[in-house]
Amino acid sequence: MSSYSDSKPEKKKRGRPKKVVKEPEPEPEPTPAPAPAPKKKKAMGKLTEKQRAELKSHMEKHKKAGMSPSEVKSHRMSMMVRLRKGMSVKQAHSDIMKSK
Repeated sequence: MSSYSDSKPEKKKRGRPKKVVKEPEPEPEPTPAPAPAPKKKKAMGKLTEKQRAELKSHMEKHKKAGMSPSEVKSHRMSMMVRLRKGMSVKQAHSDIMKSK
C-alpha cells in the first residue's frame, strides 16, 4: 500500500541559486621538451639542366611514337611536377603510367 506522500513529485526550490566556488585547478605537470622537427625536404624549384635535357629527349620519343599535341603537353606537365619533387625521368614516367 502506497501513501500519497510517496508518489508526490519533489518541490522545486525557489529563490536565487547559490554561487558555486570553484576550486583552483592544480597546475599541470610540465611536459617533456618536444622532439626536434624532422628535416624539411627541399622546396620545389626549377629543373636542372640535366633534368631538362632528359625530359626533352623523353618527350621527343613520345612525339615520334604518335602522341597528339594535347597528350604531349599533358604528359610533359605531369613529368615536370614529378621531376621538381626529385624523381628521375624513369620513375616519373612509371608513376604517371600507373595512375592512368
